[in-house]
Parts: sequence; structure tokens; C-alpha cells
Amino acid sequence: MQYWLFKSEPFKWSWDQQKAKGSVGEEWDGVRNYQARNFMRAMKIGDRGFFYHSNEGLEVVGIVEVCAEAHPDSTTEDPRWECVDIKALCDVPHPVTLTAVKANEALSQMSLVTSMRLSVQPVRLEEWLEVCRMGGLDGLSLKPL
Repeated sequence: MQYWLFKSEPFKWSWDQQKAKGSVGEEWDGVRNYQARNFMRAMKIGDRGFFYHSNEGLEVVGIVEVCAEAHPDSTTEDPRWECVDIKALCDVPHPVTLTAVKANEALSQMSLVTSMRLSVQPVRLEEWLEVCRMGGLDGLSLKPL
């Protein structure tokens, strides 16, 4: 299993909207960055990710799972752009702010800190576990601590 971070501006697509999609999930569409697209091409069904509210909130608010591998992005006719589908798994009991991530030395190399502009980013296992712990979740079982 691999781990990821998906960024969304809440006024465009919020965590509540993602949760409302239920087990069907939703396309993570509109990504127009080659590196982010390539990350989505590497994703497999069952991979997990953080749902991060960017611009407003600046915090990890939920956990998602990839439920469909890379396929053409339905928001464009341009064949270069692909997306995955993700579904909500659970809330993060205590949202983890960007300030808290930056203050944690164990997360100093996390893409959220070093590549802030990317809308889709990889997360290393040790980063996944630490952010989950900070948010009040066991990173493997996703049960509250």
C-alpha cells in the first residue's frame, strides 16, 4: 500500500462533499500538473491518502482511499490528463494543521512542506503514521487513539 495527500480548496470541493459521495467516491479531476498526474498513474486501488483543505483551513481533515485507478479525466478532451477516484474513509478526529506539520521535525521532509504547490503528493509511511498520530488516529487501523 502507498500513501498520498490530496489537496482541495474547500469552496471548490470540501471534505463534507467528499463524504457525501459515499462508497462510490469521486474523480479527483482537474489536475493539470504532469508530476501530480504521474503520481495518480502510480496509485493502486486500496492506497490511502490524506484529504487536505488548502487555502482555507490549511489542515488534514480526512482519510480517503483510491477506489479507481488512473483513467481519462472527464473534465477535458485532452488525453494527457488522467485522474483517479477516491472515497472517504473517516474523519481525522483532530485536524492536523500545516503549522503543526511544519513544527514537527519528523515531518520536515514531507512533500506538504517541501512541495507545497502540488495538489497530489506522495506520503512516506513514517509521515503517514506521524500525521495520523497527531490527528488522533492509529495510522494502520484508522481507529481513534
